[in-house]
Amino acid sequence: LKLSPVMFFRGARDAMLVAFSTSSSAATLPVSMSVAEENLGVKPLVASTVLPLGATINMDGTALYVGIVSVFAAQSFGIDLTLMDYLIMAGTTTLVSVGTAAVPSASLFLMAAVMATIGMTPDQIAVTVGFIFIIDRPLDMLRTVVNIAGDLSVSTAVANWEGEFDREIFDRPLKY
Repeated sequence: LKLSPVMFFRGARDAMLVAFSTSSSAATLPVSMSVAEENLGVKPLVASTVLPLGATINMDGTALYVGIVSVFAAQSFGIDLTLMDYLIMAGTTTLVSVGTAAVPSASLFLMAAVMATIGMTPDQIAVTVGFIFIIDRPLDMLRTVVNIAGDLSVSTAVANWEGEFDREIFDRPLKY
């Protein structure tokens, strides 16, 4: 399946804007389902199965964010990370991102668990979370957009694999 990324993001725009403004994958779910069916050509059966599951466990943006912040924090405190630390952090980050609630700023609290696995002290974790808390809102908005874009791209791919993708809907001009 070869689809234009420009056409995909054009069709997904409404869901991504709602995700940006609400910072919640759960709140964006109805719009995501509508966009998938009406703009991206995903049949309702696939959209109603894949998107709720994705809103719950597919937190790509959260996984990237928690990993990057953890590495940043460790480097800020002069902690040298080994290959094993990176592997442990990757595994923990994956588990944490799957278990993150689909509500604003939920990853802030799970970040502490990842930081603890790489040897940060409770004081270092508290300082890092306090610092990140101040700037988290705009980052959370962008994280949610990444999560929703991932959900919609997976639903489009699954629809294609299952023969439930309508290319004509995907290619047609949007109504404004």
